[in-house]
Amino acid sequence: MSDLRLPFLGAVAWASALAGFWLPWWVIVGAAVVIACWVLVRRPGAVQVAWLLLAVTAACGAAVRVDAVRGGPVAALAHDQAAVVAVVELTSDPSVRHGRFGDYVIARADVTQIRGRGRWWQLGTPVQLVGPQSLGQHHYGDVLRLTGRLSPGEDASIAARIRVLGDASAVSQQGMWAWGTPVRVAVHESVSGQPVEPRSLLPALVVGDDSGMPAGLVDDFRTCGLTHLVAVSGTNLTLMLAFVMLVARVIGVRRRWLILIGALGVVSFVIVARPEPSVLRAAAMGVVALVGTSVGTKQGVRSLGAAVLVLVLFSPWLALTWGFALSVCATAGILFLAPHWRQALSGWLPHWLAEAIVVPLAAQIACTPLVAALSGQVSLVAIAANALAAPAVGPATVLGMCAGVSGLIWAPAGHRLGTLAAWCARWIIAVAHWSAGLPNPSVQWPDSPLWLVVLTMLCVLAALMAPRVLTRWRLALLVALIGGVLVLVPWRPPGWPGKGWVMVMCDVGQGDGLVLNTGGGTGVVVDVGPDPTVMDRCLRRLGIDRVPMVVLTHFHLDHVGGLAGVVAGRSVGVIEVPSLAAPAPQVDSVRRIAAQHQIPIREGAYLESVQVGQVQWQVIAPSGDPPADTDSPPNDASLVLLVHTRGVSILLMADEEQPSQRRLHQELPALHVDVLKVAHHGSARQDPDLIGGLGARLAMISVGVDNDYGHPADSTLKLLRRWGMMVKRTSVDGDIVVSVDGGGHLRVRSAR
Repeated sequence: MSDLRLPFLGAVAWASALAGFWLPWWVIVGAAVVIACWVLVRRPGAVQVAWLLLAVTAACGAAVRVDAVRGGPVAALAHDQAAVVAVVELTSDPSVRHGRFGDYVIARADVTQIRGRGRWWQLGTPVQLVGPQSLGQHHYGDVLRLTGRLSPGEDASIAARIRVLGDASAVSQQGMWAWGTPVRVAVHESVSGQPVEPRSLLPALVVGDDSGMPAGLVDDFRTCGLTHLVAVSGTNLTLMLAFVMLVARVIGVRRRWLILIGALGVVSFVIVARPEPSVLRAAAMGVVALVGTSVGTKQGVRSLGAAVLVLVLFSPWLALTWGFALSVCATAGILFLAPHWRQALSGWLPHWLAEAIVVPLAAQIACTPLVAALSGQVSLVAIAANALAAPAVGPATVLGMCAGVSGLIWAPAGHRLGTLAAWCARWIIAVAHWSAGLPNPSVQWPDSPLWLVVLTMLCVLAALMAPRVLTRWRLALLVALIGGVLVLVPWRPPGWPGKGWVMVMCDVGQGDGLVLNTGGGTGVVVDVGPDPTVMDRCLRRLGIDRVPMVVLTHFHLDHVGGLAGVVAGRSVGVIEVPSLAAPAPQVDSVRRIAAQHQIPIREGAYLESVQVGQVQWQVIAPSGDPPADTDSPPNDASLVLLVHTRGVSILLMADEEQPSQRRLHQELPALHVDVLKVAHHGSARQDPDLIGGLGARLAMISVGVDNDYGHPADSTLKLLRRWGMMVKRTSVDGDIVVSVDGGGHLRVRSAR
């Protein structure tokens, strides 16, 4: 039986830190006083006193951090949106993000000095920087002097966001962290000649730099449960450390020197991957996993408890992060469940194959409730995908790091090793694409507390039943066969989308993708989202195999990128597009796909009426060229459709900005509808007169979770609710169905 005292201490510290973040300070102080009085009166044992002191320390540490971040001068200046001059130290490498009006850079930093409202402060407060691309020239550890404007932080762990005005000047360089930068650069250069997917995946595997990964690849990794590979996780360090220790043993290193080599390996990993909280968490969990597999499960369990304890006391903010919870649960699953399951499976399978199956199975079972709470879905292919990808993960990671190190000495050697690593990465990519492309790679799961409790109970039941199932090969194969049928045989969720459905807003992330029911397994598609796989999956769930028309309201990627998923394997009649053919890359992509599948393209005309089956619509905008004061001509040239079906009127706005919304209201002041598809993913740029005059009962917003644009804006949500509209959004509700019952009443249903 494992010694659970250290894991219990870790759990106490974790729970106490959460209490420190969530409870008022006076509650924590009161609890500390009560505990002190109890200790004086009851005189408990030393172990109980240690637990209580630990709980108080963790809670007070978290409360102090919260007060320092939310109650300091930076937060006060941010509340006033003050302009400041600041000296900051970068605590992350800057990363490029893609915005509406061009690329920008974000980074985390600690403010060491700040001047605002005529005063200077010396402090050490965490903030987020948002600045021009020149900010990307700096690295972790650089000390910068900059001017900017503060705004309140969106994350509880930062005091403010600083929008950097102009270029930041370097006060000092990275210091010791500069040692890792050449290796990171060399890893990128070693695969510079490879296609974009392996070129972007390898740095993610080696040092956790996933900034260059295409959105479609990221979505596929998320769907098939491989996301942990592209973040800095314990897996990275475990593989690196195992390789270093193996080489050390081969050359004759033993005992204490072997421990020293392992410690140096951990330090080197942290320097290269950067000592951010996620990296420190990964380093701790990687060491725990290595201890558990090399020394024994009992020592691994103790190490897990010690790691949680130290990490929470050192960085209380970790207690709030999903990554920390997932790492702890995955590591605990491997340590507690995998040994017994491996023993059960080894009775009729080779040891290496049993190991390859039970490790991802144990980690997946332990993490499933958290993943469902985070993503609203349960992956059905995660175990198989991880088992298939596992043989290539180790070689890709180790070869990638060797390519970076050797590239510093001799570039051709780095390129050769990088090519080998890229071939391993191609296998992982192929597994991700294949797994995510299966008919049913995942199922939607409601993220309400009740359904998460149900899922947790199911996972506990599965964990208890697993040894009995794995011991009996016939029963294990039967369970695997049932799982394969669920994944491989196309099926629709029971009762989905229900009788009388007229429209479905597909959850395509940050983009638009809608389906209008024209009956008999056919549907008109209005915009197709950014990802072909996601849009194809939505149509499969609806049983749509024929598409008489695809309407692309405009050519931005988040509205046309998924076209290939609609046309593949389906009969498509025609593609309707706006008259403004911009931006050019997306226009060329649409034309190329249409030509490959011999689908005609036509331009939508103002006031044209179209009827397909029971659905009739009219193009009511744009009535002319985009307004002169527009910020985005493609947005303001978007096709706006007024749809009538089964007695319901629906206004499908695209990405119109305020000028075109204002013109639409002026041209059709008496426009009334039942359902409104809100313009531009619920951005703040809404015309209140148009929205107020529609009289809609339901407002629908197609928007991605945690998107970089701040959609939907709070002002828009308040505006919609002020006019009495029920608001549904895909980021919260998943796929959204609008239906009409037998009595002609409007109904709305969501997947979550």
